[in-house]
Amino acid sequence: MAAITEGAVLDALRPIIDPDFKRSIVDLGFVKQIAIDGGRVSFTIELTTPACPVKEQFREQATRAVSSLSGVTSVEVNMSSSTRGRAASTFSASVDVLPGVKNVIAVASGKGGVGKSTTAINLALALQRSGASVGILDADVYGPSLPLLLGIHEQPMTTPDKKLLPLEKHGLRLMSMGFLVEEGSPVIWRGPMVHGLIRQFLTDVKWGELDYLVIDMPPGTGDAALTLTQQAPLAGAIIVTTANDLSLIDARKGLAMFQKVSVPILGIIENMSYFTPSDLPDRKYYIFGKDGGKKMAEKLDVPFLGEVPIDPRVVEDGDAGRPIVLSHPESEPAQAFTRLAGDVARKLAVLSENEPSRASANITWKA
Repeated sequence: MAAITEGAVLDALRPIIDPDFKRSIVDLGFVKQIAIDGGRVSFTIELTTPACPVKEQFREQATRAVSSLSGVTSVEVNMSSSTRGRAASTFSASVDVLPGVKNVIAVASGKGGVGKSTTAINLALALQRSGASVGILDADVYGPSLPLLLGIHEQPMTTPDKKLLPLEKHGLRLMSMGFLVEEGSPVIWRGPMVHGLIRQFLTDVKWGELDYLVIDMPPGTGDAALTLTQQAPLAGAIIVTTANDLSLIDARKGLAMFQKVSVPILGIIENMSYFTPSDLPDRKYYIFGKDGGKKMAEKLDVPFLGEVPIDPRVVEDGDAGRPIVLSHPESEPAQAFTRLAGDVARKLAVLSENEPSRASANITWKA
């Protein structure tokens, strides 16, 4: 009986195609650490993100393919990941901005009240639960919601060199204006002060090594949002909207802001899409209208990531500081957020492979 060779193992795995890169996992260099001991074969498939939703599919395909080789008695497939990133080389002149952060994701909306912050937090938690290292920056200076939605009201500590240390909860690293002011105190700042604070969040917070930093953007396209699009090395942006016309009009403005500074649009999420009563599980009531986000995405030629349904537990558990991805992971909204997080991670991996990082763009606005 001919001995099993590394080449034979690779040839058996070559037909497995990554659905995002459209290439063989062998040609992509995903197969590593092949070990052969008689009829026992082991190897590692290293994915581009721990949030890859086809992880188990790859494991099953690889086990089946190598098991079919003559002489193989057992197959051990180890799954690992090495998150690819686009942040590091985005701004050559801003090496002090978010060092160690591989991907910076902006979650934005054109207006308030569409569930942007809830979406940002649940996406961050879904990424973290997949095995990624994740932080979230609440950049809504005037209306920070992170302390409430995660149930944390401490103040961050500082290092001897005056850097801020993020707070931590549920495995996330956190920073918010809400940690720096007394609860209930209004923030009455003009543009230059907001600009300075946003800059501090980007340069003076010791985020450490992160696969993803999710930025909960301020609503609209004002000073804070413009500062972030200029100074944060954004790998991509997600637009959150509801299906009604007013939200869609404002969401389009936010989308245009990112396009103006060449930030890739990862896609549109339609939040609070429909409601299903517990006693009528087969019915869907489209309270804000139907398919508004999907139609906007088609019209503007950007991806439509999907819908998140209305569920009273999203609000109830969020107000209690326990987002639905944690409190009810089996629920339809939690499953939607998990699926969306996987799609976003895959899109970022493809962008890091196929597209150069954006160059710094200049944009002006009136004070």
